[in-house]
Amino acid sequence: MASKRKYKGIDQLSKRDKIVVSLMVIVPTLLVLWLVWFPAVGTVLLSFTNWDGIGPLSGIKPVGLQNYIDIATIYPPFWPAIQHNLIWLAVLFFIATPLGILFAVLVDRGVSGTRFYQTSIYLPVVLSLALIGFIWQLIYSRDQGLLNAITGGTTDWYGDPDVNLWAVLVAASWRHAGYIMLLYLAGLKGVDPSLREAAKIDGASETTTFFRVILPVMRPINIIVIVVTFIESLRAFDIVWVINKGRNGLELISALVTQNVVGEASRIGFGSALATIMLLISSVLVVIYLRIAMKED
Repeated sequence: MASKRKYKGIDQLSKRDKIVVSLMVIVPTLLVLWLVWFPAVGTVLLSFTNWDGIGPLSGIKPVGLQNYIDIATIYPPFWPAIQHNLIWLAVLFFIATPLGILFAVLVDRGVSGTRFYQTSIYLPVVLSLALIGFIWQLIYSRDQGLLNAITGGTTDWYGDPDVNLWAVLVAASWRHAGYIMLLYLAGLKGVDPSLREAAKIDGASETTTFFRVILPVMRPINIIVIVVTFIESLRAFDIVWVINKGRNGLELISALVTQNVVGEASRIGFGSALATIMLLISSVLVVIYLRIAMKED
């Protein structure tokens, strides 16, 4: 008879094991508290104050909701930044994400040169958005850019406020599509082949099979993609900051936070209020995702 493995309870562990287990719990908890929760709570508290971040802590003056009132009423870049973030979300969700799904389906089907295409599409994902901004500068440059050389135009794609947001979104979508492809490709590899066979026997086309059988099965992946896309649209920062520091048509909430916290006129309280607004918006979808995930478990 095979011997059954016995697992010790916490009370049965040796003193040394208890110390090890305690350290494995306490150390990560302290790191999370110090690196995540302490800054988050501190940001929320500072959002109700007026402080330049340079003087002593005694110089912090409580102002109540005044920072939030000023943001909504007398801070011109705020509402354009909200609009730009919504446009960013719409483009990533309705254009870049479907492109990523299409790439994943094509690669999963094993088209000729699959490894080459998979590597090429995924390669931008390993690059930072700041570096991608510099790469696309070679295409968008007004005087020496590839795009103007082909079209014969003189458009300043990064400098013209009427087009620079859309030009940046093309670069951001180039990266985002590769990330979505990777997520869905992993999901497609885990789908039971018998589902495809059953749908084929029933006479369903490949398109019908994907949308009515395969995609619903990958519901966890779908939820993750929605959350990732939502958060990516909010925390977009690198590429617009290296272009013009989030000004002249490229206003985003994240750029406004940086302008006020570490900019020329440092306003820690005001910037913290903007960061708190970002935190609240991003938390909505994350909480919905966690509720769905926990309910399924």
